[in-house]
Amino acid sequence: MYNGYIALEEGRQELNATYEDNYWDILPIERMQVSEEITLPGQNENERFSRAEEKAVKAIQMHSMNIQGKEVNPQMDEAYLLLGKARYFDQRFVPALEAFNYILYKYPASDKINQAKIWREKTNLRLENEEVAIENLKRLLKQETLKDQDLADATSTLAQAYINIQALDSAATQLNVASLNTKSNDERGRYRYIQGQLYNKLGYKDSANMAFDKVIKLNRKTPRIYLIAAQLEKANNFDHETGDKVQLAETLTDIEENRENRPYLDKIYHQIGNFHARSGQDSLAVEYYNRSLRAITNDKRLKAINYEILGDYFFDYTEYKIAGAYYDSTMLNMKKDTKPYRIMKRKRDNLDDVIYYEDIAFANDSIISLTTLSKDEQLAFFQDYTEKLKVKAQEELERKELEQEAANRNRDFTSMDNNKNGFASRDSSKSLSRGPNTPPGSSFYFYNPTTVAYGKNDFLKKWGDRPLEDNWRWSTKSKTNINVSAKDAKSAVLAENELFKPEYYISQIPTDQKAIDSIVKERNFAYYQLAVIYKEKFKEYELSKERFLDLLSMEPEQKLVLPSKYNLYKIYTLLGENDEAQITKNDIISNYPDSRYAAILKNPESLAAKDENSPESIYQSLYSKLEDQEYSQVIKEAESYAASFEGDPMVPKFELLKATAIGRLQGFESYSNALNYVALNYANTPEGVRAQEIIDTVLPKLASKDFVDSETDKNFKIVYYFTNASNKDIEAFKKKLQTEIDKVNVYDLSLSVDVYNPTTTFVIVHGLKSKEGATGYALSLQEKKKDKITQDFFSVSSANYRIIQIHKNFDEYLNLQ
Repeated sequence: MYNGYIALEEGRQELNATYEDNYWDILPIERMQVSEEITLPGQNENERFSRAEEKAVKAIQMHSMNIQGKEVNPQMDEAYLLLGKARYFDQRFVPALEAFNYILYKYPASDKINQAKIWREKTNLRLENEEVAIENLKRLLKQETLKDQDLADATSTLAQAYINIQALDSAATQLNVASLNTKSNDERGRYRYIQGQLYNKLGYKDSANMAFDKVIKLNRKTPRIYLIAAQLEKANNFDHETGDKVQLAETLTDIEENRENRPYLDKIYHQIGNFHARSGQDSLAVEYYNRSLRAITNDKRLKAINYEILGDYFFDYTEYKIAGAYYDSTMLNMKKDTKPYRIMKRKRDNLDDVIYYEDIAFANDSIISLTTLSKDEQLAFFQDYTEKLKVKAQEELERKELEQEAANRNRDFTSMDNNKNGFASRDSSKSLSRGPNTPPGSSFYFYNPTTVAYGKNDFLKKWGDRPLEDNWRWSTKSKTNINVSAKDAKSAVLAENELFKPEYYISQIPTDQKAIDSIVKERNFAYYQLAVIYKEKFKEYELSKERFLDLLSMEPEQKLVLPSKYNLYKIYTLLGENDEAQITKNDIISNYPDSRYAAILKNPESLAAKDENSPESIYQSLYSKLEDQEYSQVIKEAESYAASFEGDPMVPKFELLKATAIGRLQGFESYSNALNYVALNYANTPEGVRAQEIIDTVLPKLASKDFVDSETDKNFKIVYYFTNASNKDIEAFKKKLQTEIDKVNVYDLSLSVDVYNPTTTFVIVHGLKSKEGATGYALSLQEKKKDKITQDFFSVSSANYRIIQIHKNFDEYLNLQ
């Protein structure tokens, strides 16, 4: 029994040491991590608990004296209690419950009966029987006079039950009793801290601070983490309107500078950052949040919160690219597929467009500014740039050399120490670090070839390759005898690298006016998109206004001018700048009287009605033409509208619609190229994403051009093909063929008209069950005495017809017939 209790206590201490508390939530009363994995018979989480269980079982088996149904060995109740505790901590709660119930059943007069009842309810809590545990514990407290540790254990267990059912006020009351009666300062500090957390959750800041003060008063009597956490919670409860900020700042500084608090600097820095943020000292807050991130920590949630706060900070200051980087780091420290993760991902995804266009605008602005410089100015600019690059590269080389030299010295000294130890013994006279004639008992420098080689290299670096002669150190000798110093050699190597030559960069500056115009156009479009995003997505009207004004000052293409001015009018209205709004409105109406924007400004009520000239209405009209197989018309009009509405969010939709029409009319290769164009040029739009999905998942399945000859195919067609036929001729043929089909009662035949390419049209008979049957039926229509159907045709299975339409290889199929 003694050895069993020793093993149990060791296992319990190991549990406490390895358990990591989550201070972002209310702490559990007991430090024990319950595993979700199912433990099979014979498996144990902790060998010490297994040993404790074995000792308890051995005591029961060897020393139990059950005489006439009554246990006469007074130690057996303790053995069963040990057995239940060992199973409890080994997370086998049902067997543990059996052991505690056995004590209550067999040993009602035991002095351990109250402990057994308490441990039974602790086990019930682990089995999520909170209501049962509360009822039994309340009965125990009412019927028995518990004192000291038993009272502390009962009330703390009852408090945990109340926490589980969210009765936090009742839990705080029970914890107060447990704190007053426990004999362990470790438990007292934990109970008081949890009590403070409960009061915080209930909104009772003063009561919470009183509980935290009691933890702080324990000082070294309780684990330091409780002390630090209590101090930080008090700082978090500080009233910034009425409190003494100077005193709190001094307290936080003392906590930060205390050497004993170094393991908790991550939490301390975070709380100091919160203090400065609430005090309006943003730069100091950012500094301390970054310090918290740099501190050693295993708290992923703290990292995520720090990154998110910094991301929000830069987001508020419209530094969206930096904010995006912080949000990326936030998600790396969050659990996937959780609600906070999904919220953060949605927030991060909203930044993709602005980051993408900001990069384009910055890069193209830089290139355009370089094209405006003269040759001499370009040379001067890149000379300065490459000199800075050389200095950085030189410093990096020197740093690496110093690190290498330090590593070599350490290796040489280690080798010398090993040699010294080896020379002291005759058995090591054949050491590899000595030459064949090395005296066995010496550690002289020149007897170690490694250190000699190091010395030679060091001499060459410092003095160069000098001949052995008098006055070798004179400066005149260095000029004549040193070949090339190490520094000069490095400089020569750097000078040969094209990355350090101004001409390399100058040669990449575009000089062709067509290329420059393309860069300018791309830059202008990026500015327009940024302005729209700031206005529509982020409601940053000032920033959007600035972008639109910058764009207009650059004299962009005409198609961007009018939508930019209209958006500026809307922004001025939202900002209450009525004079500017009126000027912009008059400008649009006067200079663009026939535009739809002018019509809207003249008659704002027209917005409520459907605008037939709006991009949305035009798109719907084009989509209807696509369904009617007017592919050529769709391609032509979609291209025209995409150009005229450039900058409008509907443009990617027109491009994707055009790609679909191209695929239907021109086949697989053209469809693939058109989709690639949409995916590359509109990557950050839903249409661009959809195009990429089609490229990745759909196109590989359509890539095969090979015709199939499947015996299982039971769906065949007769295809009549026309070249350059008018719609009138097609309709007449279709009417004539429909008359013949209506006479067939054996099969359920139907007709359709498909466009194959700009010059060829198919009239198709569906519903035939074999190729021979389809061909035979078509030939019978040709051989009729009256109303013959004599148009060219071929028979094809549905699978092969699909290949013909996808790859436009109709001629290949005919050659196979």
